[in-house]
Amino acid sequence: MSEAGATIGGSAGARPSVFAVWAQASRIWTLAMPAVGVLVGTLTATYYGFGLSLGRFILADLGAVALQAATNMINDYYDYVQGTDSFDVLSQERIGPGLAIQQGLVTPDQLWWGGILALAFGSALGLVLVYLCGWVILLIGVLSVAAAYFYTAPPVSLAYRGLGDLAVFLFMGPGFVLGGYYVQALSFSAGVIAPAIAIGCLSSGVLQVNNIRDIDNDTAHGKRTFASIIGRPSAIAELIGTDALAFAAIVAGVLARTLPWPALAVLLTVPRAVRQINLVRSAVDWRNMNDALNLTAQLHMEFGLILSAALLLGSMW
Repeated sequence: MSEAGATIGGSAGARPSVFAVWAQASRIWTLAMPAVGVLVGTLTATYYGFGLSLGRFILADLGAVALQAATNMINDYYDYVQGTDSFDVLSQERIGPGLAIQQGLVTPDQLWWGGILALAFGSALGLVLVYLCGWVILLIGVLSVAAAYFYTAPPVSLAYRGLGDLAVFLFMGPGFVLGGYYVQALSFSAGVIAPAIAIGCLSSGVLQVNNIRDIDNDTAHGKRTFASIIGRPSAIAELIGTDALAFAAIVAGVLARTLPWPALAVLLTVPRAVRQINLVRSAVDWRNMNDALNLTAQLHMEFGLILSAALLLGSMW
C-alpha cells in the first residue's frame, strides 16, 4: 500500500472504527519492516546454532513494531505542526503519509499522545528484554527510543538536518537485525553484519524514495532532507547505490561463507529493484512516485522474507 494517500475503512462519509483510525495514524502498512528486520536477525542466530527463544523473539518483534509506530505518529505530528506535510497545489490533495489529522480522524494532541504511548509500550517490552538479556539491549533500546522520538521532534529533528537516511539505515538495519540476533545468542557474530547492512540499505531506500517525491515541498518549507540537499539526480544515484549495496552484502556474505548459499536467492528480487529505479527516474508526478514507493516496500519485504527462508533452510542442514 502506498505511504501516501492510504485510507482505511469506511465508505464516504462514514467514520471508520477506532482500530481503523489508529491503524491509519500509525501507518500500519509500514510496520512489517521492523518485524522483518528482527526476523532476519533471529534466524541468523538460528543459522549459527543458537536455540530459538520464541518468547524473546516475540518481545523483540513487538517492541520494534511499537517503536516504528511511535516514530510514524510523532513524525506526522511534528510535520503537521511545522507545516511540512506534503501538499499538491494543483490538485489540492495532500500526499503525505498518515493523513489522520488532515482527515479529522484524530487531533494533533491525540496523535502525539498515541506516539508517546506506543513509545512507552515498546520501551516496556525492551525493559523485559534488558532483564533477560543484559545491558547491550539497554544500550540498543535507549538509542532506538531517542531516534524514534527525535527523528522529527525538536531540538534534534534528524529528518530536518539531512540525517534521516542515516538514522533509518542504522536503526532499521543494524539496530533491529543485530538486536534480533543478540536476544537469541547473547553475543554478536561477524555473520550478522551482511544481513544488517542489506536490511538497513533497503529500509533507507523506502525513505529515499519518499524524500525524492517530496523534494520540492520539503525545500519550500525549509525541511532539509538528504535528498533536498543533494538534489534529485544525486538522490536517485544514492538509491541505486543503496539497492546495489544490499545485494552485494549478501553475495559477499555467501562468498565469505558467513551466510548459506541459498541466501543468493535474494537475487530473484533484482527485477523489482530495477523496476523501482526505472519508475523513480521516469516519474512525472507524485502519483508515479507513490507507485515507486510501493515497489520499494515490496522489495524490502520480499528480500527480507527470502533471506529469512534461506537462513532457516541453512540452519536445518
